[in-house]
Amino acid sequence: MPATTGAPVAAPAGARRPLLFGAAPRPQAPSPPLTTTRCRRAAHGTPPPPSSSSGAAARRRGVKEYVEAAREMARHKDGGPPRWFSPLECGGGRVPGAPTLLYLPGTVSVSSDRMFDLWCLHIPVEDRTPFAGLVEYVERAVKSESSRAPDRPIYLVGESVGACVALAVAARNPGIDLVLILVNPGNLMKMPEAFVGRGLSLQEAGPRLSETTSSMLDSLTILVDVLTKESIVCKLEMLKASSSFVNSRLHAVKAQTLVLASGNDELLPSTQEAERLRGALEKCRTRVFRDNGHKILLEAGFDLATTIKGAGYYRRTRRTDFVADYIPPTPDELQQAIDHDRYAYAHAPWQAKLEAGPKACHRPVMLSTLGDGRVVRGLAGLPREGPAVLVGYHMLLGLELGPMVTGILSGTGVHVRGLAHPFMFDGGTERLMPDSAHFDLHRVMGAVPVTGANFYRLLADKEFVLLYPGGAREALHRKGEEYKLFWPEQPEFVRMASRFGATIVPFGVVGEDDICHLLLDYNDLQKVPFYGMLDEALNRDGLRLRTDSMGEVKDQRMHPLLLAPKVPGRFYFVFGKPIETRGREKELRDKEAAQRLYLQVKSEVEGCINYLKEKREEDPYRSILPRLLYQALHGPNAEIPTFEP
Repeated sequence: MPATTGAPVAAPAGARRPLLFGAAPRPQAPSPPLTTTRCRRAAHGTPPPPSSSSGAAARRRGVKEYVEAAREMARHKDGGPPRWFSPLECGGGRVPGAPTLLYLPGTVSVSSDRMFDLWCLHIPVEDRTPFAGLVEYVERAVKSESSRAPDRPIYLVGESVGACVALAVAARNPGIDLVLILVNPGNLMKMPEAFVGRGLSLQEAGPRLSETTSSMLDSLTILVDVLTKESIVCKLEMLKASSSFVNSRLHAVKAQTLVLASGNDELLPSTQEAERLRGALEKCRTRVFRDNGHKILLEAGFDLATTIKGAGYYRRTRRTDFVADYIPPTPDELQQAIDHDRYAYAHAPWQAKLEAGPKACHRPVMLSTLGDGRVVRGLAGLPREGPAVLVGYHMLLGLELGPMVTGILSGTGVHVRGLAHPFMFDGGTERLMPDSAHFDLHRVMGAVPVTGANFYRLLADKEFVLLYPGGAREALHRKGEEYKLFWPEQPEFVRMASRFGATIVPFGVVGEDDICHLLLDYNDLQKVPFYGMLDEALNRDGLRLRTDSMGEVKDQRMHPLLLAPKVPGRFYFVFGKPIETRGREKELRDKEAAQRLYLQVKSEVEGCINYLKEKREEDPYRSILPRLLYQALHGPNAEIPTFEP
């Protein structure tokens, strides 16, 4: 929606005053300071009522809504200077303490959601403010926000040229807590040969870029109408100046940085620039989106908020707090996780054949135990109120994690927070992964680093906590060790659970042996030449767990496995009878009593596994082929039968 100019708008009583960022007027066309406002106001300055939380109003405002709101602003050639505006409506949807996010576009802007106090920089098409002027303008806004909320980070989202502005501001202000999100950062020194490598001048490259941009963004007619050849030439001139300025000051950038690069960027070598920045900046991670183009923020299917959450870059204070700063998944994020978990492996040979198959074919069998001991299909036996601790077997590579967490959330509305290995949160080790975003969905779905403090805080918040006493030793087990528990001897979680009166739910899961065959385990890898170098990189001192434990469970080393896929079978879960600790706090302070309960939980988990291994032999739909046939006959939404519990 348009920024308001002229006299300031009076804020209603009790409302936060709109941010005032004065724009330095151009000498040839002086203009008064600009007042930005967050939303349209009713008569007499009364703010609109909060939006409904149901129906269409509950849908997150996206790119389509933003483009409609900004259309007239982009078309209006007012000759004014840059100014800030917010595309979000007023209301109570924003989380408390939301950090400020300043969006610096390359051409046009994009919207975000309730996670941030969002402000976008609008640069009129006819404006010719130089790069240095933009840096100073954004810098004033950053300093203003830093003085207003010194304990909160300030997010700078910069796209192409805007990424250079963000880097320049960060280099000039190392003492301000900034988080940089750089989207397809521009660097004219590395422009594609098609535009610069052939010796074209900027004036000659402008028409070619204009043609490329117009054909690339046919659906966005607003860009075709607004972006002239002259404006693109101006952007290239600015890109040249910004590249020279930023490249000489990268060493001064101390801000936490996330670089988003498109694999199909038609204008800039974004993936190469992302790799260069990752090597040049101290605190930098990258995410590559292989199927997206240059204007990734305007493309369907991309969500900036989800990407920030997945990378572990969302925080509301100076330190990342995975417990307090967590934002539950949106319906779109939950569906994305469900779709991701339909396949045991992203590159499995059967993926292409099953991709078009009914989703129900991939759903696991979930059973639970009622208070009277009866096992029933479904999750009726799970408690609905926390705190609770789900304790069970960690299947090979954690294959059960996604289906269980998404299945419980979609089936009951209960959100389970998993305690995960620190490896999943380390920026250094993610560089060793084939895909740096490999663990992002786990973070989006609520995984937190496994520490005693995090366990304590989750229980104090009455959360449902997923705990695997066997840890990485179970999930990365050797040949012939499937369904074997590797638990420590001490009752480490029982006393903590009893302190908060948490309900303990033992569970078992089987199905890994119906999905894949283990070809090379850790013992085999140790015989491979030079594997020791990778082993050392994966298991630095800061990533080790249970160093004070005894026996097999002490071996919590992270390592790859070589697997051979099978024609997929079916996952089976059974949740045992809930064990109440409320009212037993004094009893369970005794070490012997806590040990007895611990052994009882372990025995229940082993019993659940044995029960499923036996009962799945009675399931006529254990293999994928009978399930596909059943769905073909009964419809895609029909629930596929299984054995009688």
